[in-house]
Amino acid sequence: MRKRVALGVALLVVGVLAFTVLYRPFPSDRTPEGAYMRVARAVTEDRLTDMFPYLETDAQWASYTIRDMRAKACTRIRGSYPEPERSRMLAAYEPQANVPDGADVFALLARQRGWIARLRKDLSGVVRTEIDGDRASVVTARGTRYPFHRRDNGIWGLTIFTPELIAESERASRDLAVVTSAADDYGRAGDAGEARRH
Repeated sequence: MRKRVALGVALLVVGVLAFTVLYRPFPSDRTPEGAYMRVARAVTEDRLTDMFPYLETDAQWASYTIRDMRAKACTRIRGSYPEPERSRMLAAYEPQANVPDGADVFALLARQRGWIARLRKDLSGVVRTEIDGDRASVVTARGTRYPFHRRDNGIWGLTIFTPELIAESERASRDLAVVTSAADDYGRAGDAGEARRH
């Protein structure tokens, strides 16, 4: 009888410890550690859109800009471009244009550019956090430093993808200007051809 009670107690203790380790609450996302742990979980569980709230604001806005510029470009291409140029351009722009929002643009680019593979290699437990005003670095057990910036809402946002997202948003804006100019040219050429036929 005592062995059964001891075994039952031991199993209960092991169960409680396992639950505590696996399901302990994260620190607040208003701390760099909490934001980092949510990023790590999103990467581990392959739910990349869950990372989006933990990117800095400039990265988030850039992701939305990419989607919006690509969507506008696709509209102009569909309305004015001749084939085969229309199909070629739509194939290039539609993946970013046809997603619901900026989080999906980020997830698409993160997969295409290998950002997530890079993160998976380096993610590990937090050893320390260094905070300097609105900037912070989370240092992991592997010695990797993850830079964060405190957003206006108090949540800390990872900054490592910001330069590439901003560059891509600027590229999308330039591409839209080129597409608009070419669409106008195609429209004028079409109007002139129509006028000659009449």
